[in-house]
Amino acid sequence: METLPLNRVIEGDCIDIMNSLPAGSVDVIFADPPYNLQLGGELLRPDNSKVDAVTDAWDKFSSLADYDHFTRAWLAAARRLLKDNGTLWVIGSYHNIFKVGSALQDLGFWVLNDIIWRKANPMPNFKGTRFTNAHETLIWCSKSPDAKYTFNYDAMKALNEELQMRSDWVIPICSGAERVRVDGEKAHSTQKPEALLHRVLLSSTKAGDVVLDPFFGSGTTGAVAKRLGRSFVGIERERRYINVAIERIARVAPLAPDAAAITTSKRAEPRVPFGALIENGLLKPGVVLTDPSRRHTARVRADGSLAARDATGSIHQIGAFVQGAPACNGWTFWHVEQRGKLVPIDVYRQQLRAEMAAH
Repeated sequence: METLPLNRVIEGDCIDIMNSLPAGSVDVIFADPPYNLQLGGELLRPDNSKVDAVTDAWDKFSSLADYDHFTRAWLAAARRLLKDNGTLWVIGSYHNIFKVGSALQDLGFWVLNDIIWRKANPMPNFKGTRFTNAHETLIWCSKSPDAKYTFNYDAMKALNEELQMRSDWVIPICSGAERVRVDGEKAHSTQKPEALLHRVLLSSTKAGDVVLDPFFGSGTTGAVAKRLGRSFVGIERERRYINVAIERIARVAPLAPDAAAITTSKRAEPRVPFGALIENGLLKPGVVLTDPSRRHTARVRADGSLAARDATGSIHQIGAFVQGAPACNGWTFWHVEQRGKLVPIDVYRQQLRAEMAAH
């Protein structure tokens, strides 16, 4: 295919389809591959009801070597599809995640984080022979150590009440009204919660990015991508799941742009030197700047430097000089009088940034 079929679900084998799509065309891949559960038969609850997914045909492989071959093949296809600055997320359990991690590193991916999804309401260990499996692991990686990947640090901090987001996420498993059902039965046995994909996509994508899910299942990735204003490409080999996903995603309403907006990082904003404020007429040469307490003053010069007493230099250097301090953030230290009130010069920087973004 010459172009990506955006916001569609493609039916077929994920490896063949990924290899047919344009190289370097996808921003983020989220993959929830078969776990190759090695449980040796069906698993029953105490009431003799059967646990889902344990015996699903799509999760069966003839041997560990066969699973290894499959894993390396789809990861190689995924690597080809990713843009140079794109990232890949893979989720798994103890059955497969260590094999996936080894294959990722062998293929040249650079691991950024392993995330522990700690289930707030895990399924008990019915046999009482092991610890309750209360988590799954996500591996997040880039194509190379020097990739300029997207990480919305400030958005994650805002999501976590202004604390750094940690690598252990407490999120309930998919249940209740969120669980998609057909004729009263679960549409997919391993449906992931939308809260998990919300955090994944919010942390590592930008508006308009393309997210590919090669094991699309019931369409959680597509539903969350559509809501957040991202494009998606889904690949799924089971027609019954495709029908469920298409119907589910059709019911999703995208957020309005202002609702979908996230807290951006200062480091991601365009650099605006102080001299640009003068060039654009926001401040004039000769204007006097002062600190909030009006103890110190400095005069703006035509080249963007400041003069105070017997010293000249940048807004930061002169701010430090007048205070006798080792360093100073001149953008927040220096103010200009506007209609009888002191306004930090950073207000003018933000104004210029907004004008730059509009063009």
